[in-house]
Amino acid sequence: MLAKLSVLALAAAAPLAAAVGKARVVNKCDNDVHLWAVGANVDGPHKLSKGGVYEEAFTKDPVTGGRALKITIPEDGLYSGAPQTIYAYNLDGPRVWYDLSDVFGDAFAGKKLVVASDEPSCPSIIWPTGVPPAGSQVKTCTSEKSVTLTLCAP
Repeated sequence: MLAKLSVLALAAAAPLAAAVGKARVVNKCDNDVHLWAVGANVDGPHKLSKGGVYEEAFTKDPVTGGRALKITIPEDGLYSGAPQTIYAYNLDGPRVWYDLSDVFGDAFAGKKLVVASDEPSCPSIIWPTGVPPAGSQVKTCTSEKSVTLTLCAP
């Protein structure tokens, strides 16, 4: 009976020990955007209309280690060379590392972008004009809380 209770106690505690937050993208822009989740494989495009949300639990990619959420305005933007905004993260046990970058131009020039954790004490990444500022954008926080990129933030 004691062994059975121990197994049940361990099974109940497992979800608590493995609790991780989510990488989330919220589109507050007036236009649609398209998102691909990229690691060892490419998943997408996911169309996000105004108010749309994409989210995935923080995951350590078995091949690349990290994940990149690549966002473009055109539907074929990942493959056409369109400007991409990339919200990348790397799950490292109890920590998650996150950053924001652009390639092939600035898809959200003139629009505010904010990456913020649900944990208020964790650092945010803020691009007031949708263009990357100078310096490193890499931040770290507890992996138990979600981290959200808001496009066209108020």
